Amino acid sequence: MDDQTKLELEAAVFRRLVEHMRGRTDVQNIDMMNLAGFCRNCLSNWYQDAAQDKGVSLEKSEAREIVYGMPYDDWKAKYQTEATADQQAAFEKNKPQH
Repeated sequence: MDDQTKLELEAAVFRRLVEHMRGRTDVQNIDMMNLAGFCRNCLSNWYQDAAQDKGVSLEKSEAREIVYGMPYDDWKAKYQTEATADQQAAFEKNKPQH
């Protein structure tokens, strides 16, 4: 596989992942962190890091809007629920170090 095709496939997969995550508003970030070790915020941070590596200025709020499909505060108000004691305990036990 040539580099351009690989790049295009990776971009398509990223777009599909973001669309999937946007559609699963029932899945809380803490659940993603507890199960997979990353969440929407992590993904937006990685996006911002990649932009910086390329010399592109991208604010945290802009990166989050790319991932969430709306301003982060709007998403939180619409979809975020209070974490349960069990979710918080699992997060503290398995907190990723990235």
